[in-house]
Amino acid sequence: MKIKENPNSDTAYHFDNFFNISADLICIAGFDGYFKRINAAVSQLLGYSDEELYASPINTFVYAPDLKITIETREQVYKNKPLLNFENRYLTKTGEIVWLSWTSMPVEDEKLVYAIAKNITHKKQIEDERNILLANLTKINKDLKHLSYTTSHDLKSPVNNLLSIFNLIDSTKINDKETLEFLAVLKTTTERLSQTLKKSVAELIHKDELNASIEPLSLNENLNEVVLSINSLIINSRIKITIDFDVVPTINFNKEYLKSIFLNLITNSIKYSKPNTYPSISITSKRTNGKNQLIYSDNGLGFDMDNVRDKIFGLHQKFNNHIDSSGVGLYLIYNHITNLGGRIEVKSQINEGAEFTITFKD
Repeated sequence: MKIKENPNSDTAYHFDNFFNISADLICIAGFDGYFKRINAAVSQLLGYSDEELYASPINTFVYAPDLKITIETREQVYKNKPLLNFENRYLTKTGEIVWLSWTSMPVEDEKLVYAIAKNITHKKQIEDERNILLANLTKINKDLKHLSYTTSHDLKSPVNNLLSIFNLIDSTKINDKETLEFLAVLKTTTERLSQTLKKSVAELIHKDELNASIEPLSLNENLNEVVLSINSLIINSRIKITIDFDVVPTINFNKEYLKSIFLNLITNSIKYSKPNTYPSISITSKRTNGKNQLIYSDNGLGFDMDNVRDKIFGLHQKFNNHIDSSGVGLYLIYNHITNLGGRIEVKSQINEGAEFTITFKD
């Protein structure tokens, strides 16, 4: 089957077989915003006929919340800037939302853009489900821990009151032997309950440390593992990474937590980089007041700290209009650090990037 061409186009295109056999969406678009040629995968996914797709501007098929960023990105392509792995959503004829990842190459002399898109809808659904599940599990764990703290703390007061009453009782004035034995049993039981509550509170304080394996970790080795796992994203974003772990090369921490912190910070810096600016990050370690610290900074969009200071690490908190923002990453980072007795602080200004200072518990 030969791919249908726009009957209004005067340009002859080749590579019919390449167009026909590809499962990815392949298209050639004009600088005027219209499709000039598409393969069968485009119409099959979006549900429109070739004629309908050629007749309307491409923006017609873009999901409305993604239209602004799509137009802005396309304008950069028209300025002869190739596009790599740009993700946005399209709306099918039946109203279904699909995620596409675009790689586009402009040819300015021809006023054309050659593009390939992958359908990543399933991948996005899995990521959303995973993030929601992880966030819910983290919240449930935190709520249960809080309940345990509250219950143990609230029980301490009446137990201590009982002990005080026993100390006020003058047993020399009680002549009944059975009553004395009963009071002795009550006092002993109350004292044991008091000790149990104290022990429970102490165990709760160290619960996260006991559940999370703590070991000496090389910052450089764990960062390299993360960078390798997202190597294509690193390359395509052209991010510049400056590293200096000379002062503190090793920390005592949980391996999975550390890699999650690196992963979320780096991907956030790429995701929220400033338009027309390649992302750049700096990761250094230092020793301050006897504590090991990790300093992470980038040149991205930054935060308005006057407005977000108290909610920056909250679950599902979003501070920009990025279409792929879920408000989970910083929440997870905060919990990884504080669950192991550390703390994290942020300095930032709008369009001036952000600096995260992580202080670890020794």
